[in-house]
Amino acid sequence: MTLRIGNASGFYGDRFSAVREMLTGGPLDVLTGDYLAELTMLILGRDRLKDANRGYARTFLRQLEENLGLAVERRVKIVTNAGGLNPAGLADALRGLADRLGIEARIAHVTGDDLLDRTGELGLNSAGEPLTANAYLGAWGIAECLDAGADVVVTGRVTDASLVVGPAAAHYGWGREDYDALAGAVVAGHVLECGAQTTGGNYAFFTELTGRGRLGTPGFPIAEIDADGSCVITKHDGTGGEVNVETVTAQLLYEITGARYAGPDVTARFDSIALEQDGVDRVRISGVRGEAPPPTLKVCLNTLGGFRNETTFVLTGLDIDAKADLVKAQLEAGLSKRPAELTWTLARTDHDDADTEQRASALLHCAVRDPDPTVAGRAFSAAAVELALASYPGFHVTAPPTDAAPYGVYRAEYVPAEAVEHIAVLPGGDRLTIAPTAGGIPLAAVPDPPPPPAPPPGRTRRAPLGTVLGARSGDKGGDANLGVWVRPGEHADAAYRWLAHTLSTEKLRELLPETADLTIQRHPLPNLRAVNFVIEGLLGLGVASQHRFDPQAKALGEWLRGRHADIPEAIL
Repeated sequence: MTLRIGNASGFYGDRFSAVREMLTGGPLDVLTGDYLAELTMLILGRDRLKDANRGYARTFLRQLEENLGLAVERRVKIVTNAGGLNPAGLADALRGLADRLGIEARIAHVTGDDLLDRTGELGLNSAGEPLTANAYLGAWGIAECLDAGADVVVTGRVTDASLVVGPAAAHYGWGREDYDALAGAVVAGHVLECGAQTTGGNYAFFTELTGRGRLGTPGFPIAEIDADGSCVITKHDGTGGEVNVETVTAQLLYEITGARYAGPDVTARFDSIALEQDGVDRVRISGVRGEAPPPTLKVCLNTLGGFRNETTFVLTGLDIDAKADLVKAQLEAGLSKRPAELTWTLARTDHDDADTEQRASALLHCAVRDPDPTVAGRAFSAAAVELALASYPGFHVTAPPTDAAPYGVYRAEYVPAEAVEHIAVLPGGDRLTIAPTAGGIPLAAVPDPPPPPAPPPGRTRRAPLGTVLGARSGDKGGDANLGVWVRPGEHADAAYRWLAHTLSTEKLRELLPETADLTIQRHPLPNLRAVNFVIEGLLGLGVASQHRFDPQAKALGEWLRGRHADIPEAIL
């Protein structure tokens, strides 16, 4: 019988009511919640510094205070990574909650991902002592907990897709070498993990949904998984948003690299995915192939990189460039010690002959970083504030500078899978060690497929790329991911031929000048009529370092879609 797995959280801070909405909106077998991201691990690490009993997503505990009884009553299993850095602590808190509410709920948890006490032994502290160090575990610990009768399974750092793979493997009795089925569940998990991004949230062609009155507040996604790992992506009837081939394509392209998508249990081949509209708000995913996983596990490391501060000067009316030059020179001259990093960014948001003061104004942003909090803090703030009556005409700032704040640095390392102790703590308290999958295959890039035939010559029209292309972008550490696809329909094949031959790495650098000096990986995915780019180093040291105006590259794809190019009239 088909297994229905829903999602109720795509990040720590997602819609609080989603757990109840998913439990009451229609039939479900399993409800998952993804609360962890690279930045979240840093936030939880700082929480744990203040109180060793913290380190988990406390929002989840409040959600279950309202909904644990409902889940048990409806026999919906809950699987979540809300345990963060302290899955045992969250499991204990849930047991206490169940006792207080008088609910019989069997709680289990998965642990072993936290390597903070072993960083020296494993060679993980070469760039300084980390604040957090967590390996990405797989799905088999979750499966063992469910097989032992758990109603709720709490994990620490597992791969996002493992929240779906574990329940599917337990339900269907898959083995370690059922790679195609496991890979299908990985793809389903990847589609579910970011919640409403699959049902119309953050969708490039959102105006089509709003025009049909279909977006509203999008519902959360559901995967109906079959025994072979294929699935249908859908949502509860009557909820907002829409599930179509493009909303699913957008999420498939989110924060990936190339054709091989590696995890602890299987490497899924994204170049084998087939999508088909299977009715209203239903997209079938089939054909996914899997391979043995690599012999290593990825480790997420966060260190405290130093201290940062910032202020934004408002420049209005005439002589914008001269005003910017003046305040730059004045502020830098007023610093008692120059910070290790000082970055200026001028956003020309001003308009000639503007009808409002805001439309007449540009924004000059200054950001500083330094290992010394006094250099990035009061020394910088004072130098900025002291210019208030001594600088350009119309001087003011969007908000006064504050004291320095710490920032984090993310990096990824890899350790042998057998070096990590993966433990399932079953509902009765028994501890079961989960062996890594044997026979791992080192990850290698897939050679690019042959390109499609070049498009025939013809008339073109200058237009925004977003007229014919969708895009979704995001972050992986300091790198940006940018996935681009063509629209389905009668012109889809012709549009992909144009995309495949036009949007090279050189053309991308031309369109997005910020990327001009960076290494860019390009990965064609003709089965999705898409191309994925990885832009190395665009985000500096990662989101927590706030290196860039858009520190997670969330709008990079929309910038690309807004650029103009000569597009064949045949596909417009």
